[in-house]
Amino acid sequence: MRAVVQRVKEASVVVENIEISRIKNGILVFLGIEDSDSDKDFEYIFKKVVNLRIFDDENSVMNKSMLDVKGELLVVSQFTLYGDARKGNRPSYIRAAKFENGIYYYEKFIEAADNLGITTKSGEYGADMDVSLINDGPVTILLDSEKVF
Repeated sequence: MRAVVQRVKEASVVVENIEISRIKNGILVFLGIEDSDSDKDFEYIFKKVVNLRIFDDENSVMNKSMLDVKGELLVVSQFTLYGDARKGNRPSYIRAAKFENGIYYYEKFIEAADNLGITTKSGEYGADMDVSLINDGPVTILLDSEKVF
């Protein structure tokens, strides 16, 4: 499982010219799910996202998590995080999760955040989305469960 985590001042998702989600002051997560991902991958990525200390404390040091600052969360599925462009110029997405496995972990991520009391919004799984954001910092962190296990 891979995640691109961005600290944002605001972010939104539009599908077919209709805004479906918007957050302020929090984290935008582009979530890529691999076909072989398991609950172990999910747990690692989820815990990292919600506990990353990327928000400033009273001394302007990145020392607080989104849980500490009661930040909002926007989760957007992005199978292209598993694009492999090592050969040729057209990426291969063969490692990206098939629909059933992908949507399972995507919805599980959203539900787990909701269960922690995080204000959570989402994109539309599998849709062509327009994502807008104001990156705060900028702060962008790359997470990959494969690099850990």
